[in-house]
Amino acid sequence: MSRTILFLRSLLFALLITLATVVWAPMCFLFAPMSYPNRYYWTSRWNVFVIWAAKVVCGIRYEIRGYENLPDGPAVLLSKHQSAWETIFYLCAMPRPLVYVFKKEITYIPFFGWGIALLRMIPIDRSKGKDAMARVISIGRQRLADGQWIIMFPEGTRSAVGRQGKYKGGGARLAVETNTQVVPIAMNSGECWPRNAFIKKPGLITVSIGKPISPEGLTPGELLQKVETWIESEMRVISPAVYAGQEQHIPQAAPVK
Repeated sequence: MSRTILFLRSLLFALLITLATVVWAPMCFLFAPMSYPNRYYWTSRWNVFVIWAAKVVCGIRYEIRGYENLPDGPAVLLSKHQSAWETIFYLCAMPRPLVYVFKKEITYIPFFGWGIALLRMIPIDRSKGKDAMARVISIGRQRLADGQWIIMFPEGTRSAVGRQGKYKGGGARLAVETNTQVVPIAMNSGECWPRNAFIKKPGLITVSIGKPISPEGLTPGELLQKVETWIESEMRVISPAVYAGQEQHIPQAAPVK
C-alpha cells in the first residue's frame, strides 16, 4: 500500500475522530445524572466508535488471547503500553468498568478531558511523589471495593516497538497493599498505531491476557518482577519478528518505594 493511500486513510480517520469527539463530549454531560454503570456505558461508546473506525478506515484489526484468564473478582490490570490504541480499547473491551490512573492535566483537554472527568478515574499530580501514590492506594481501594478494576501501565509512558521501558512499581504496590490479584497484559499496538505518529498502518493487533498473579507472600518488587517477566516474554511470542535476535532482560526484584 502506497504512503499516499496510508496518509489519506489516516487523515480521514483523524477527521472522523475529531468530529466524534466534538459531538460526543458535550453529550456526555447528559449522561451525568445516570447511574454510574449507564454513564460509563454511554460515555465509552466513543471508544467503540474509534476502534471501529480504526478497523474500517485504517484496516487495524485485533484479536484477544486469554480472555478466559480475566477473573471474576477484584483485579489490577498491568499492561504493556505502545500507543493510544490500548487506552481507548481497554475501556470498552473489558467486562468490568475500568479505572485509569493518569496525570491530572489530561482532564483539562477540551472535549476529551470533559468526558474523562465524568468517570471515576484517578487523576494524580506526579510532582507530589509519595502523596500521589498514597492517593492512588486510597482511591484504588474504594474503586476495587465497588467492583471496578484498576488499570495501569507500569512502563509509565509508551514504549517504542521492540523496546522495553523501565517498569515502575506503583501498580504492584497497589496490588500488594490491597491484596488484589494482578492480570498482566501484553499487546503490540505500536506496530499498527505507532506512538506520536500520524500515519496508521493496517494490520493485526494481538492483545494477550495472562493468568492472574496473586500478591500473597510477595513484596511489590517481587510481584513487579513476575509481571515484567511474563509481559516481555509474551511480547516475543506475539511479535517474534520484532524481537528476533534480542535477548530478554530478566529483571531483578528490587524494593518498590
